[in-house]
Amino acid sequence: MIRVLIVDDSAFMRKALSLMLEEDPDIQVIDTARDGQEAVEKVKQLRPDLVTLDIEMPRMDGLTALRTIMKESPVPVLMLSSLTREGAQITLEALDAGAVDFIPKQFSFVSLDITRIKADLQARIKAIARRPSPAPGLQPADAHIQPFVFRRARLIAIGISTGGPKALQYLLSALPATLPVPVVVAQHMPPHFTRSLAGRLDEISPMRVVEAEEGMVMEAGTVMIAPGGRHLQFRKAGNRIEVCTPDHPDTLHRPSVDVMFQSAARTYQGRVLGVVMTGMGSDGREGATQVRRMGGKVIAEHADSCVVYGMPRSVVEAGQSDAVVPLESLARTLTEAVSSTTAAHHRTHPPFPKAPLPLRLSRPPMR
Repeated sequence: MIRVLIVDDSAFMRKALSLMLEEDPDIQVIDTARDGQEAVEKVKQLRPDLVTLDIEMPRMDGLTALRTIMKESPVPVLMLSSLTREGAQITLEALDAGAVDFIPKQFSFVSLDITRIKADLQARIKAIARRPSPAPGLQPADAHIQPFVFRRARLIAIGISTGGPKALQYLLSALPATLPVPVVVAQHMPPHFTRSLAGRLDEISPMRVVEAEEGMVMEAGTVMIAPGGRHLQFRKAGNRIEVCTPDHPDTLHRPSVDVMFQSAARTYQGRVLGVVMTGMGSDGREGATQVRRMGGKVIAEHADSCVVYGMPRSVVEAGQSDAVVPLESLARTLTEAVSSTTAAHHRTHPPFPKAPLPLRLSRPPMR
């Protein structure tokens, strides 16, 4: 049984969340709190397995409460976030401070598709609160990583979801500006959030990081983040490859990892190195199959460093991974895989030009 504490200053929101969650026999709402100060106290007293935490509250706001909880009584926290530009900035600060995921507040409570929302919320809580178990045959995260080479690669394509912002900070802070291929990222996020995420990643990455826009030209040394609410695809324009950002409403996720992988495999004729990282569900599995069918290769993140071992697991269990690599080894693995003169490159351009962020909160603390 997963014991959940709900924190929100709105009585309606507390009731709505409680009703949604308690319809699942595996989830128990043990209590509610009306503000951050009450939340801090009840986390200490009740020791819940997970907390849902609003951001804007009286007495003590959610961000302050989160930092206090992470310092005094660490527990997995799911933020309730406004879908505004300001809400996106605050939510990313919360993810930096230790929250493992967020619920777009409008999507959660003001929608006709309440059944899908309820199922998604229940699934997120169960995925976050339960410790992932590695698939059979995987090596521990501190095992020696075998050399992985893919000199034909002309693109690194990354698919990621729950736990993504912190994992991307760690990874992109360690990729060199001299990486000889461009990088694209499909992170499951709504509009506003991906632009804010790109700005934050650009500050800490040696590479240039931008939110992808229609018509942008793919260039080495640049990371493009798929725009929230849209897909990221590619087209040839003479001797260049450009970005296109269509809006296909018939997919569960926008951006979709499958859509990005499949377009990349076709446009780059298989010269794609796909990476499937932390996240719930199976987005990326079909795309990874297409990448490998076209002659590309796929790396799955190891269970030990995933916040939620869902997307990588689906790729591994489908037999569509060429390597399984923990987050702490991923930047080096990617750099060595695509660099044509690895040894010389490392002598003049160390693969870790900035100190990576600590990994101690890469997975939610467990009881």
